[in-house]
Amino acid sequence: MRDLSRFPFVRPLANRFREVVSGSKDGRPDWVKLIEAGNDEGLFGPESAVWKIHGSVVTIIGGIRALLLQATHPAPLNGVASHSRYESDPLGRLAGTTKWLTITTFASRSAIEKEANRVNAMHEKVTGEFVTRDGSRAEYRAKDQRYLLWVHCAFTDSFLKSYLMVGDGVRPKSEDQSQLEGTALADAYVREWAMSAIPLGLVDAPQDLAELESLLADFRVHELTRNEKTEEVVRFILKPPFSRAGLFFYSILAKAAILTLDDQDRELLGLSRPWRINLHLSNFALRVLSAILGHRSPSERVARERIERIRSRNADFDPGSSNSIPTPH
Repeated sequence: MRDLSRFPFVRPLANRFREVVSGSKDGRPDWVKLIEAGNDEGLFGPESAVWKIHGSVVTIIGGIRALLLQATHPAPLNGVASHSRYESDPLGRLAGTTKWLTITTFASRSAIEKEANRVNAMHEKVTGEFVTRDGSRAEYRAKDQRYLLWVHCAFTDSFLKSYLMVGDGVRPKSEDQSQLEGTALADAYVREWAMSAIPLGLVDAPQDLAELESLLADFRVHELTRNEKTEEVVRFILKPPFSRAGLFFYSILAKAAILTLDDQDRELLGLSRPWRINLHLSNFALRVLSAILGHRSPSERVARERIERIRSRNADFDPGSSNSIPTPH
């Protein structure tokens, strides 16, 4: 689908969506300046599996799925219910999560470290008690390795599975993009995205798809459960305070997110399996959204400009090198 973002009649739609996701009408919140600055390429780069997956609007479905999946663990679920702004300021919470994901994906290492410090400071305050799978009471801290591991696995699995099941082909491929597909792409993505967890204090993130799925299976057997807060949080995730039109569009993507969940996870959440046609509907909806917003976000565009600047500067010291980032045809 052609890029419609330059046409004046679509700008109000694009601006409203960007405001919901990032808190900025033009999609250029303050953190875009952080991505633009810096003198290194960051943790990943245009050729990475991370850029290939996170550069697509399918991350919206991945984000919904991640929130649902995280709600199957009683410790993070209690943390969300007790410490999160999900009820009083849901869009602010969404913007905060978007900021971390976007900076970690596209920014320089110094900007990533600064953003990780912000997240770590918030995590220090998140403590409390929860009821375990067997009914006993236990304490939790958001900085505990086990809970960091769960949240990381939920994010990784959600963005990966959403892309593999819904998002491939949503936007045109570029020449410098990773050419990996299937299991090879999945392994590369899991290995690369493990680096995002290090600044947050996680030292043993999974390194390939098999390890990720093994860890998720262990969580399902020993820790995941349903409690009195599950229904409340899930209802809020699936029916946020959007306009009627916004909620209709969101519901298409949410059904796709539910469909990509493991059967056991859906059962814990009290959700039925949507019709498989929702994958096709959501793919079409994302194609339309990508055309409206433009096939590259402002964050990715400025990241590419930063990397182009760095590679051009380095090429000045090596005249035989060719380090520019190809543009898509």
